[in-house]
Amino acid sequence: MALPHLDRPICEPVELQPGSPVRVERIRQGREANASDPFVHFHDVHELVLFGRVGGHFDADGRRYALTPHAIVFVPSMHQHDFALDAGPRDWTLLQVEADVGEVLAHKPGMERLRHSFCARPDRALRQRLESLADWLLALEATDPLALPLAELLLCAIVRAPDIEGEKLAADVHGLQRLRPAIDQLRRHPAEAPGAEQAAALCALSPAYFSRRFKQQVGMSWSDYVRTHRLHLASRRLLETTQSIATIADALGFATPSHFGELFHRRFGITPGDYRQAGRARPTSRQQ
Repeated sequence: MALPHLDRPICEPVELQPGSPVRVERIRQGREANASDPFVHFHDVHELVLFGRVGGHFDADGRRYALTPHAIVFVPSMHQHDFALDAGPRDWTLLQVEADVGEVLAHKPGMERLRHSFCARPDRALRQRLESLADWLLALEATDPLALPLAELLLCAIVRAPDIEGEKLAADVHGLQRLRPAIDQLRRHPAEAPGAEQAAALCALSPAYFSRRFKQQVGMSWSDYVRTHRLHLASRRLLETTQSIATIADALGFATPSHFGELFHRRFGITPGDYRQAGRARPTSRQQ
């Protein structure tokens, strides 16, 4: 089955709490739940789904996987995927991790599996470990300093789960993979992000086709995507480092500190300095 050609945005925006690299949520649906409609989409975050009760299938990276109780699914940032869930009771825990955090982890020895989508079924012992880690994460605030280490432990654990074999689907020649060279270059060197023409050349596309295709696939222009990516990186550096605002602005490719401050305020509704001060003053869940 070829993935459908869509002339509308298929990027589901995931707004992590500013300064927080993770988001976790538990979803439970009863016997009245209808079958879900298939919808090919992707996110700018890495996504892990730990299923409890479930039936249906999961499509990613050109393969279809049957979903059975206690299956787990992992999808890297910017990889198209699709869920079609059967009607009836179902439940799952969803973990989303900021793109650059997940990519650093995926390039550590033994973690190469996180570079690709997969579906797996853990044995009973591993499933219990995963559920315990997920429960601990759910008990924390997203900004708790323990949230990221726990999320990384969870991702380290899932690479041990045995694969579920998937059925190969027909290739999608119009999909997001055509745009990956430009996106990957931005991720590697955010301060030296290519302009639209250079990004198009990296993807072996004409500038006009690249710009049109990027807007259709991602839901925003290339320049807007570059700016949004840089601002999210800046929000984390403001809380996680002691670098000056001017240093952060320069390191991420903003023209001037004042221009950075204007864009940051427009995005988050607060100045970089006030954002840093508020983040440091906020108590963690352990202190409340």
